[in-house]
Amino acid sequence: MTKKIGIIGCGWLGMPLAESLLSDGYEVNGSSTSQEKLTLLKEKGINPFQISISESKIKGDIADFLDGLSVVVINIPPKLRGKGPKESYIEKNKLLHKAIKKSTVKNIIFASSTAVYGNAKGEVNEQTTPVPTTPSGIQLLQSENLFRNDKELNTTIIRFGGLIGPNRHPVTMLSGRENLNGGNAPVNLIHLDDCIGIIKKLIEHNRYNDVLNAVYPEHPSKIKYYTEQAIKRNLTPPKFTLTGKDLKLISSCSVFLIANYNFHTSIN
Repeated sequence: MTKKIGIIGCGWLGMPLAESLLSDGYEVNGSSTSQEKLTLLKEKGINPFQISISESKIKGDIADFLDGLSVVVINIPPKLRGKGPKESYIEKNKLLHKAIKKSTVKNIIFASSTAVYGNAKGEVNEQTTPVPTTPSGIQLLQSENLFRNDKELNTTIIRFGGLIGPNRHPVTMLSGRENLNGGNAPVNLIHLDDCIGIIKKLIEHNRYNDVLNAVYPEHPSKIKYYTEQAIKRNLTPPKFTLTGKDLKLISSCSVFLIANYNFHTSIN
């Protein structure tokens, strides 16, 4: 029997993940808040659902989306940065958790971020106690725990590093900036291809009830890496101060040991 996978949030990561799962023979339900994207989902062979989750309600047929799923991948960004009003990310996830509890879904993959580690120093692994310092990091950790602490669900948390890939690289935002802190600090990044590869490996081998850091195992300094990346793209390199602070290096021990995954796509 073909596994049926649900992806809540078919954006930069969710859409290519859905396409990759389809190519492997899975049936895929995909959600988007955009009516226009539903047509694209359908064209690609993904079962389209228009679902919008606010802090007060879920708009759309979430019960139909969840029906018959073997696994649901929760891929909703907190969106707590920038200006303008912000909705509570944890309240959104409480509503989603409640909907999942009403369904037959038991297996959850929750896309989180290494932001939950806050200002930790030195090598950070999955045994490091998260102490988030930003609103998004705090609510990400609360949302992780909401699902992890429910023993009736099998939840694996993937804490992704900085995301890079098609039309997405932090150097484009850093180009030309000056007096950036932590030039000696290591980068903690991961390519889209490996984000997809890790999620697929977990689904393939039914690896749940774990926490994984997902960061490429090479960590050049910020000043070296972003200077090279800017030059490669004909951008003005950012200028860093060579402080010895914030030397946080995220290791991905569990990706190798638990998921038996080897990274494929370099961050260069």
